[in-house]
Amino acid sequence: MPKVSLLDWGIIDYRQAWEQQTALYEQTIQQKLANRTLPIDEQVETRNYLIICQHPPTYTMGVSGRMEHLLVDETTLAIKGAKFYKVNRGGDITFHGYGQCVGYPILDLHHFFTDISRLMRTYEEVIIRTLSDFGIIGNRLPEATGVWIDPDLPNRARKICAMGIRSSRWVTLHGWALNINTDVAYFDHIVPCGITNKSVTSMHLELGQQLDEPAVKERIIHHFADLFEVVWT
Repeated sequence: MPKVSLLDWGIIDYRQAWEQQTALYEQTIQQKLANRTLPIDEQVETRNYLIICQHPPTYTMGVSGRMEHLLVDETTLAIKGAKFYKVNRGGDITFHGYGQCVGYPILDLHHFFTDISRLMRTYEEVIIRTLSDFGIIGNRLPEATGVWIDPDLPNRARKICAMGIRSSRWVTLHGWALNINTDVAYFDHIVPCGITNKSVTSMHLELGQQLDEPAVKERIIHHFADLFEVVWT
């Protein structure tokens, strides 16, 4: 069973988290490259991580994002106390803020499976099972990565968890953001994930009550371990 280090960074500035996870990601890649030149008995096993955290209000745009999907200017961002970054994950623009559970798995997929589509579907399944634990039916929307509520109802489909990753040499970076008690009004200032005809929701909105965020986080960690068959270190 693959070993994964579980890191809980609590509330952390987005840029700081990005730099720290990038350092772990690059260390893993460099170790893989070094192992290619070493005899088998001298190779060092690459490490895997699952980082759990929250960020202060931040908008991030992936490599396929379009600036017109950010609907406010820098002055308005400053007034709202939000930051904006262009990042190297896939996808368009999304929001990170208090009340989310953000997960950044840094995985050497040679320990698991070398299939990005399967990876994303497994991330989605982690969140779908977590939502089910709290009485919420999450599902997938074809050709729209993430987890949705009522995806088959055109006028009601709403996203509850955004996802986007980067990978190089089968090592992953970035991950997901599940809206638990998130203030979804922040999403009014963007075209979330570049999708114009769908809305955004949270577990709080779906259930009509505040959620115990540590309890949600615990279920995410449980389902991640189960689906990826990991041993925590």
